[in-house]
Amino acid sequence: MARKSGAAIDIGLDEAARKTIAAGLAALMADTYTLYLKTHNFHWNVTGPMFETLHLMFERHYNELWMAVDVIAERIRALGFPAPGTYAEFGRLSAIKDTLGVPVAEEMIRALVKGHETASRTARQLVPAVEKASDQATLDLITQRMNSHEKTAWMLRSLLE
Repeated sequence: MARKSGAAIDIGLDEAARKTIAAGLAALMADTYTLYLKTHNFHWNVTGPMFETLHLMFERHYNELWMAVDVIAERIRALGFPAPGTYAEFGRLSAIKDTLGVPVAEEMIRALVKGHETASRTARQLVPAVEKASDQATLDLITQRMNSHEKTAWMLRSLLE
């Protein structure tokens, strides 16, 4: 629910559209945070012949995801809604599940491919509501997120060939 304050939000999007879009962004934020945490975990725990390559690649990926979480949260706030910020909320909202234990490097890569593809699908599901509301700012954000997730998934898949 939108927080009531002294200043009404008048950005050309009605409250119902903003609420729908913020809920979709909350799911994308949860996917992004979950993927960030998974990637950071794999960065810390990867071993094997591809250690240096994967360790450095995972670091680049988790840094990009960390920045994306902030951008998504700020868009949710600009729409007038609170951003999710707890493990409980992220667990409930994310379509990406935890990876238990420490998988071998190749399984880490597979899990991250699946996670990036899932996040891209979550973003893509939001497109119709965003287009219907003519919310170009959010459309730009989710287009950038889809591009990033799809490119990262491609790069990771390339390691498996």
